[in-house]
Amino acid sequence: MNSSVIFSKNKRQSARLICSAVLSVAIVLALSIIFGSSRISPGAVLSGLVNGAESVDYTIFKYVRLPRALSCFFAGAALAASGAVIQRALSNKLASPGIIGVNSGSVAAVTLCTSLGIWGGWTLSLAAFLGAFLSVCVVVAASVKFKASRGAVILLGIAMNSLFGAVTDAIVTFVPDTAYMTTQFRVGDFSSSSYSKLIPAAVIITVTVTAVTVFADRLDLITLGDDVAKGLGLSAGVTRMLYLTAAALLAGCAVSMAGLLSFVGLIVPHAVKRLHVTDGKMLLPLCAILGGGFVTLCDLVARTAFAPYEIPVGIIMSVFGVPVFLILLFRGKESERP
Repeated sequence: MNSSVIFSKNKRQSARLICSAVLSVAIVLALSIIFGSSRISPGAVLSGLVNGAESVDYTIFKYVRLPRALSCFFAGAALAASGAVIQRALSNKLASPGIIGVNSGSVAAVTLCTSLGIWGGWTLSLAAFLGAFLSVCVVVAASVKFKASRGAVILLGIAMNSLFGAVTDAIVTFVPDTAYMTTQFRVGDFSSSSYSKLIPAAVIITVTVTAVTVFADRLDLITLGDDVAKGLGLSAGVTRMLYLTAAALLAGCAVSMAGLLSFVGLIVPHAVKRLHVTDGKMLLPLCAILGGGFVTLCDLVARTAFAPYEIPVGIIMSVFGVPVFLILLFRGKESERP
């Protein structure tokens, strides 16, 4: 078959996948806005948007449902894209922001900020990134220095999780006022979503996901091996650190909005790969779109499944994530057997 025909066919398939993903996520976002502790009228919302007519439903939409739905979407998009980048950069299918200590580093930094009286805005997002980046630097530096295996990288991440967890506990012990917010961060929660948290993080997430997608071909080269990348004139070490920095920035922004959302960065990239998507320029945006939809759907379930009670969305994530992680872990063990 002619190569141009194959390319055209792949391009059409990619366009269909993107359109299907966008449509599905749009439906989930609409359902998340309409349903909750009380159902709001789409007509009242539309009237408020078009005519400026104020109503109870429109007020709920504007100040509660919309920022919450968008926060869910951007947090999920950031974590899924971050997970995809980390897995490809480390060539480890079990790597994700939560497993290699990125999320716990962000929580420790955010807890430190709140103990100093900083509760939102760009400063909190920056602190979450710095905590995530510190964890990435330690894990990558240790794995390179000691030539750690893929399994050892996971163990390093577990160690970082324990370390940053201890730091967070120590801060809470000395500054008890941070306990409530720290608890929210650890279980993952969108009940306090606001535009002041959303806007700074959404800007950073949009720019970062766009950047890693545009330069995804370099990330694809790393997956072929350091020697191949070097032969093609690419510094694998520097490139890997740049992409891991981007992954840390994405995870840090997500944590600053919602706290720990475990397994999103693990589940979504593997689900996208099952669609036979391997090209980074296609994989990363799909992960971002579907990751945002997945978290929004989980939040909708958390708000409505046990109404009038609302459970933290992080609990729903763990229920989905733990079985998937165990399946991937044992499949990996099977593949390593001679």
